Amino acid sequence: MLWIPFTLFAAFMQAWRNAFQKQLSQDLGATSVTLARFILAGPIAALYLWGLYYWQPSQPLPHFTDSHTSYVFTAYIVGAALCQIAATALMVRLFQLRNYAVGVGLAKSEAIWAAILGVAFFGTLLSPLGWMGVVIGSLAVGLLSGMRQVTGQVSPKTLLLGVASGLSFALTSLWVREASLLLELDFPFSAAWVLLLVISLQTLLLVSWLGIRDPASLTGLIKRPALTALVSLTSCLGSIGWFSAMSLESVALVKTLGQVEVLFTLLISTYYFKVTLARQDKWGLALIVIAALCVMWA
Repeated sequence: MLWIPFTLFAAFMQAWRNAFQKQLSQDLGATSVTLARFILAGPIAALYLWGLYYWQPSQPLPHFTDSHTSYVFTAYIVGAALCQIAATALMVRLFQLRNYAVGVGLAKSEAIWAAILGVAFFGTLLSPLGWMGVVIGSLAVGLLSGMRQVTGQVSPKTLLLGVASGLSFALTSLWVREASLLLELDFPFSAAWVLLLVISLQTLLLVSWLGIRDPASLTGLIKRPALTALVSLTSCLGSIGWFSAMSLESVALVKTLGQVEVLFTLLISTYYFKVTLARQDKWGLALIVIAALCVMWA
């Protein structure tokens, strides 16, 4: 049951990361804000992995018995890195098109995508109670993000970006889990290695891209060191929680419980951005609790 506290911690950190990214997106482009998520996360992930080996120095390093497994593992790492970059950039773009909570709500279609793709292509087995939790959680996210009031106002472009972001996040999570399982290391070493490799590749790709195409964006991040550091710190801490939880439990259940992030987002919107909550929020909160209970019992 360790996946439960790891998931709750990850959701809390991710809610703050999204809040800081929203602030940063007011002045910088989507690619720059996406880089802020990873630029300092690599050293933090490396320090976390070093701490694990300092705690248990007898743990082995990753190794593969055949080349095919190493190729598959590499494909998962590259795929997860690229999909997470795309998902984050799409969500930042959502922040610029719609209000904060709706942007997060659209991107949180991740849970239902993870369930569908996991069962169809990754051998995930979900009980009826697990499916119930996934569906109820998706409905709760719609209520909490205010989708009912803005359904007629949301453009097809916004809906497309939201679905694409959720699908990209789901693929990222599924490939991260598969990569962690291939390493066959004790918990939480496999998740920590995958985290370090994914973040390092993402940082390398984004720094290279911006260095060639838009050097001014790198300067923009340097001019906002405090906010950039907060985005990176909360992002890495959240990823430690997500990667650890997904190495223990199926992605669909982890991401359904992780929808409590929307609750944290609403609280941040209320007390940090001074946004007034709508009346239906109490129903959304009740559904989040029901969904969380379903996936924990599943």
